[in-house]
Amino acid sequence: MNVLLVDDHTIVRDGLKRLLRPLVRGCVHEAVNGREAIGVAGAHALDLIVLDLNLPELGGIDLLERLVLTGAAPVLIFTMHAEPLYVTRAMAAGARGFVSKNASPEELLTAVRRITAGGKYIESDLAQSIAVQTDAAYHSFDQLAARDLEILSLLTRGRSLTEIAESLG
Repeated sequence: MNVLLVDDHTIVRDGLKRLLRPLVRGCVHEAVNGREAIGVAGAHALDLIVLDLNLPELGGIDLLERLVLTGAAPVLIFTMHAEPLYVTRAMAAGARGFVSKNASPEELLTAVRRITAGGKYIESDLAQSIAVQTDAAYHSFDQLAARDLEILSLLTRGRSLTEIAESLG
């Protein structure tokens, strides 16, 4: 299995490599931003892409959609966002799985196995939240575009409007 890990944090990529070592018989490629991810995905035969949604330059749902369009490999979202809205948006954009960074290592490995076997996977706690989510709560955010959600995420992390403008280009 050849894997691409896309995360801007070295410690996360290193931890993922160690965790995935028993499953990966091929190469583990790495990218620290969306532009690198697109380049690596186009240059290598991959079986799985593990993608963080918060990346410098190009990231989020935009990057996910681009990777899905290339057909490079199934994409597993691995992110700090543990809200049902992110799950539904990512799955609708073509992700094959979604696991938050709050999940156990065992759950991440289960997701990897299921996705590489051709299935889909959503972290159990998030799947439960989606199952009990009310229509009213979902539809209040349903009108937001992917870019709006990315801006909202940056605002909640304390970024200024100037910083957001610079990071989004």
